[in-house]
Amino acid sequence: PEPACGGWGQENTDPQRIAFLLRKQWTLYSVTPLYRFSNAHLRNYSRLLSAFIAAERQKGWAVEVGVELDIKVAVSSLPDLKGSDQDHAAILVELFSRSPASQKTSEEKLIWSGWFCSVCGDDFFENMPEDFTCLPLFLTNGAESYTAIVGSWFQKTFDCCFHRLAISPLNLSWMAAMWTGCKVDKTASAMELIFSVPGLLQPLDISYAIHPEDAKALWDTVQKTPGEITQEEVDIFMDCLYSHFHRHFKIRLSAAKLVKVSTAIASAHCDGIIKFLQSRYLIGVLKLLTELAVSQIQ
Repeated sequence: PEPACGGWGQENTDPQRIAFLLRKQWTLYSVTPLYRFSNAHLRNYSRLLSAFIAAERQKGWAVEVGVELDIKVAVSSLPDLKGSDQDHAAILVELFSRSPASQKTSEEKLIWSGWFCSVCGDDFFENMPEDFTCLPLFLTNGAESYTAIVGSWFQKTFDCCFHRLAISPLNLSWMAAMWTGCKVDKTASAMELIFSVPGLLQPLDISYAIHPEDAKALWDTVQKTPGEITQEEVDIFMDCLYSHFHRHFKIRLSAAKLVKVSTAIASAHCDGIIKFLQSRYLIGVLKLLTELAVSQIQ
């Protein structure tokens, strides 16, 4: 059984300091442990990564065609994003652009950001040698060309590997159940499930919206132990939603593929794209994503 929202709402996380992570679309990656990474050298890493980007651009790396940008790199620590004291502080990497025209005013514009984190990931890495730092989850927002070059520098410098992290329909259904059980305000948006129908010449998506209070009432009848979730409960919850839909529309959703879940807590797409909507539940969502990243690495 997994913890549901019991251990989910993190009251001790400063909402102001993590607000910039909300309502943005983040692409998910899993990352193998970093070799000889040190929090004491973050400023040095900023300088080295900046030089690496400049060198790659000298080789003719296309960023934004026709725009000569001066790119500044900032690597910093996000100590608020921890599930336990054993977790390593999250690491934020930001790329800012300064166009030559604006250098007098030195206006900096954030063009790409990515962050490494591990929330309650210490259980999985108990016997890791000291030289390795485990931050198995990497999230990016911005052009893929920047993701590739930042990833390339980290791979060369810390001997790690990145892989896109997809989210299976099974894990999406867990997210639907978990997030439905979380307390949110009365004006919460509907829970929406998006299914894709296989085997058709034209792609067809089915959107199924459920009033958040109805979804919560259904979940409350299914869940046996508050604060815990089992696979059986998730299956029953989804089956109830499917049979309700079949009764009204004569369509069997169990034959379609669940590709996206949207709730007031977060939205997640099977391609490994996530949007966080509530700072209170950010740590809980990251804990689940850390687990998925670790299982992909192992």
